[in-house]
Amino acid sequence: MPEVLSNSQISDYQESGYLVLENHLPDSIIESIRTEISHFEAESRSLTESNDRLELEDGHTAEQPRVRRIRLPHTISNVVNELMHSDHILAPARDLIGPNLRLHTTKLNMKSAENGSAVEWHQDYAFYPHTNDDILAIGVIIDDMASENGPLMVYPGSHKGPVYDHHVDDVFAGAFIPQDVGLNPKDAVELNGPAGSISIHHGRMVHGSAENTSSRSRRILFIEMMAADAFPIVGSLTKWNGIEDYNTRMLCGEPTITPRLKDIPIRIPQPQPNVPISIYEIQKGLKKSGFDAIALSD
Repeated sequence: MPEVLSNSQISDYQESGYLVLENHLPDSIIESIRTEISHFEAESRSLTESNDRLELEDGHTAEQPRVRRIRLPHTISNVVNELMHSDHILAPARDLIGPNLRLHTTKLNMKSAENGSAVEWHQDYAFYPHTNDDILAIGVIIDDMASENGPLMVYPGSHKGPVYDHHVDDVFAGAFIPQDVGLNPKDAVELNGPAGSISIHHGRMVHGSAENTSSRSRRILFIEMMAADAFPIVGSLTKWNGIEDYNTRMLCGEPTITPRLKDIPIRIPQPQPNVPISIYEIQKGLKKSGFDAIALSD
């Protein structure tokens, strides 16, 4: 029996590739995350360039700190680590992809008011193909998310389609232009919700988010995970330091050394551009924004 999701919600996820659970988290957890963010923003004032904890926006200064991503927040924040291991996060994931779950990564994307960077259209699976696609990302919505502040957007049902070519001039660019592959910008759906909601999207889902040009922040914590029997394909961007290290990433359930193979499309994200390993830097190779078509269609 499902732990927290209804059969209808599970069916909707399987068909559309996403869910939004409104007001899923207590206010106290969201306030604790906001406090953690304030500490990291204060830390960033002493930085002039990104480091292994904080990724800075262009134009960052000590007087006007601009952080676009907190990297691996579960490793530097007890609040995030505890939330990641809680049933708030793991119960809906278990309902969708089973009891044995392994962490892929975490990141806290910071779209500050009036300067938050876009994340161009992409599929997570293009960055880290695995032996099967029981892979999902849970987004913890920290600020009310609506059209004006750059919400996460998805193409419903695209998780059932191809893994699109994310290369430009034969180099991995981590993004593509949806209309170039026949996707209609009018079909994109915003995953809006009040602070404390969570979104869940399939690893093969086409998704992205436009710049935040509003006067409100739009911060979202992503916790990405997969079924324990999904193993990375050689050439993916998944960190691999041996099975012992890999098993330390188990979130719940039991590990395995028996990969489950599924007949699904795969592209290898190689060769990599000669830039820092960051989706924002990699996607600069796209040369134009996929959100221009959204604006033109409105």
